[in-house]
Amino acid sequence: MASTYIGRFAPSPTGPLHFGSLVSALASYLEARQRQGKWFIRIEDVDGTRCKPAFAEQILTTLQSYHLISDDKVEVQSQHHPSYQYYLEQLEQQGQLFPCNCTRQSLQPFQGRHPHICDSHTDAPHSWRLKSCELVYQYQDPIQGTLIFTDDLKNTSPILKRKDGYFSYQLAVVVDDHRQNITHLVRGADLIETTAQQLHLYSLFNWTPPELCHIPLIVNQNGDKISKQNHAKAITDGDITTLLCALKYLGLKIQALNMQDALDQAIRLWDIKRLKGQSALPIQPQDWHLIQ
Repeated sequence: MASTYIGRFAPSPTGPLHFGSLVSALASYLEARQRQGKWFIRIEDVDGTRCKPAFAEQILTTLQSYHLISDDKVEVQSQHHPSYQYYLEQLEQQGQLFPCNCTRQSLQPFQGRHPHICDSHTDAPHSWRLKSCELVYQYQDPIQGTLIFTDDLKNTSPILKRKDGYFSYQLAVVVDDHRQNITHLVRGADLIETTAQQLHLYSLFNWTPPELCHIPLIVNQNGDKISKQNHAKAITDGDITTLLCALKYLGLKIQALNMQDALDQAIRLWDIKRLKGQSALPIQPQDWHLIQ
């Protein structure tokens, strides 16, 4: 019987692949492989102001150098704008959206949140926002435990399409995961804060959401995640030492001389429950050279 497991890794090309992203890619890859499923790569370049094609090419080259190769063609979000527009219009027909002329300055008193339906119109530059609601979502995460989202949808209306015409991550990721039949998501714990809005969109479209699992973040000595925003450096392509170190943070102590042997061992030994209850993994002093 063919496997029904389809996972994915979806980096944003705002910079080269760094150590934290490699750990995330490995976790999703190992889970898919151990469950005899498929693993896809998708380039999330929906934000055309920050994403660069050169970084997308660099990320794919780096993943390939670590033998992390998509089981299907690599999808690119910027090629699917008509699909996002179609589903945005579906939400508008449901009465779930409203246009917004508000600026960041006007929302400063609300700490950037949008607490109410504003008196806006479509005759001037406008974004499209999803109406807030009182719904409470609950989810059982295999690593993080019971997640209850009580206030995530209250007193705020997230943007689904910006004034400059770019679609939001929230809308694009839900549409793409549904379109690609993604059944399971293994992703970083920093994305927990997006979960309630995504589950709400799935509900509005009457779609079944993927099973979600949030792995702990690799963090520096200040507790900040290793990320492009924090100027994490690019990892070296095809470096076995870097791969073994990344596997170590996933609870796997592997001894191998080449990439494929290391990955084969990791697939056999992989157990996502090793990470249960952890939301962050501090980088160890001997590994600082990988991120700085």
